[in-house]
Amino acid sequence: MFLTNTAARLLPMHDEQWSDNVLIVVPSYNEEESLPAVLDALCALVPLTSIDIVDDGATDDTSAVAHRRGVQVVRMPFNVGVGGALRAGLLLARRRGISIAVQCDGDGQHPPDAIPRLVAGLATSDIVIGARFAGEGEYQVHGPRMWAIRLLASIMSRVHGASLTDVTSGFRAFGPRAIAVLSRELPPEYLGDTVEALVIAREHGLRVSQVPVAMLARQGGVVSHQPGWAALDLARAFVMLALSVIRLTGSRRRRE
Repeated sequence: MFLTNTAARLLPMHDEQWSDNVLIVVPSYNEEESLPAVLDALCALVPLTSIDIVDDGATDDTSAVAHRRGVQVVRMPFNVGVGGALRAGLLLARRRGISIAVQCDGDGQHPPDAIPRLVAGLATSDIVIGARFAGEGEYQVHGPRMWAIRLLASIMSRVHGASLTDVTSGFRAFGPRAIAVLSRELPPEYLGDTVEALVIAREHGLRVSQVPVAMLARQGGVVSHQPGWAALDLARAFVMLALSVIRLTGSRRRRE
């Protein structure tokens, strides 16, 4: 099986099999400050042809920075959200017949040297999450946001029958089954690429796991969602999750 072979032989990273079968998808919105360092780190691991910058309607020089480095760019006509940008990258992977896609943010918080561990996890899973709050690093969140993250993680752990601590992490690896499903069904909204993606994964019987990752500090730019909007999006995620769990429960009972 390709995934097992890939997991067993990740180095050297520039070999032909890695180039042909893995795509690093980097959703980016106004990341001209941080993107050069991100691309330098990614290019130390994979060839330029294995990197795809999805410019999510940026109003700065995000696309120009990527073009100057010789990296391919998919430019969205307007800001569609991380879910929509990731879906575009997964669709590109599917159309190119690529077996593995890795989501890595353009703000520099996701450590590229952890990508091999995410890919290795695909030997037994369809989606592998690079998880904060799992024993590595010093990244911390406090107050209501931390409570919400813990509650979401607890619920999704039960839904998937797996131990998950960070279901809102946007640092993930996707195998071929996940690429096929999410390139069709991933919603564009904030958290659509994280929490809602895991609900869709459960509906399609995709296996989910995580590996601990030490996140880095943002390298530049500003967060795409301010605290007030992020709180509203978390509330929307809880409503969506409640409805989805009810739907999943009903489907399971009908099958039984």
